Amino acid sequence: MTTNTELHRRREAAVVRGVANILSVYAERALNAELWDVEGRRYIDFASGIAVVNTGHNHPRVRAAVEAQLQKFSHTCFQVTPYENYVALAEKLNAIVPGSEPKKTIFLTTGAEAVENAVKIARFATGRSGVIAFSGAFHGRTMLGMALTGKVAPYKVGFGPFPADIYHAPFPIPYHGVDVADALKALDHLFRSEIDPARVAAMIIEPVLGEGGFYVAPPEFLQALRRICDENGIVFIADEIQTGFARTGRMFAIEHAGVEPDIMTLAKSLAGGFPLSAVTGKAKIMDAPGPGGLGGTYAGSPIACAAALAAIEVIEKEKLCDRAQQIGQLIRSRLRTMQEKLSCIGEIRALGAMVSIELVKNHNAAEPDADLTKALVQEAAKRGLVILPCGVRGNVIRFLAPLTISDALLEEGMDILVAALEHIAH
Repeated sequence: MTTNTELHRRREAAVVRGVANILSVYAERALNAELWDVEGRRYIDFASGIAVVNTGHNHPRVRAAVEAQLQKFSHTCFQVTPYENYVALAEKLNAIVPGSEPKKTIFLTTGAEAVENAVKIARFATGRSGVIAFSGAFHGRTMLGMALTGKVAPYKVGFGPFPADIYHAPFPIPYHGVDVADALKALDHLFRSEIDPARVAAMIIEPVLGEGGFYVAPPEFLQALRRICDENGIVFIADEIQTGFARTGRMFAIEHAGVEPDIMTLAKSLAGGFPLSAVTGKAKIMDAPGPGGLGGTYAGSPIACAAALAAIEVIEKEKLCDRAQQIGQLIRSRLRTMQEKLSCIGEIRALGAMVSIELVKNHNAAEPDADLTKALVQEAAKRGLVILPCGVRGNVIRFLAPLTISDALLEEGMDILVAALEHIAH
């Protein structure tokens, strides 16, 4: 039998060290919210491949759609000989992305590509070059993605210089003393001291910071950004790569704020586990670049498009937006009970089933406990639970269980979390 230890030795000899592994557990198979490693050990999955399988591992509808497409063809390149499921998926996204204006869509392969193309389109449509992102943001590992990302280590260290005309404004985080008024004041200062708003092509923001710590953007902040963009002819880009497809209890997180973005970037759970990303936005903006200005050889894989159509059908038919709310309530309830007993849980944050805890020392927000966070990830894995860390200070645990998880499995996972944290926190 192949062991995790043996595979990890091979991995260290063959794979670059820059690609990190949170766990040295090698997956053999997975189904819904469970996975098994090469040694046969079972794990409850509270990571979902970093929010990629909201519809669960290997959902029967998604698998059937992929198998059917494989019987036809795997690749022709949409730019050479197009195919129907690319068009059908574009029609579906144009219909479900919030807002009443006509929309259009382009498909790509990764979230970083979606971000790059959203900025390209915004720059072409406005004739401007400046882009404003926010502190704590994560927008990818390409050169432009790194420039937009608001977290230095490990994403930006040693990789510069980065593309020019990228600016960062504070993301409002009341837990750390930055409220909406503070963030808007800082943005106004940026316009006065760094870049004329008339030179800004786009603002890009995650409605909930992902890698940055699962901080939820207050609705009034997103609404204020929408007004500022409207007043200054700036394209509002909502990065829904981690927040989209029912994760927050709505199909897209921006809906909680009642804001219509000009452009939305999508990936991760779009295709139920297959590599696919999209940029969907107002047709008048999306159609700005001319023929040939956008595209990619693998962009909009027919297999991934088939999977995505099935995944969206699962979300709608199985009412996974409602399920996300139920999951979030159950996790929050268990976490609140833990918080009463343990001084290391500083804050609990949640929007639907996008839930996190911030680990600190003695209830003090100014004292992040990154060491405890790392230890909890490893201890939970030893007990059969996969969880993920995040946060600029490395002290946040995020919960991303598949939205198809049963209550029994969710409770079992939370039992493991409680035991693991109590074991290492005392």
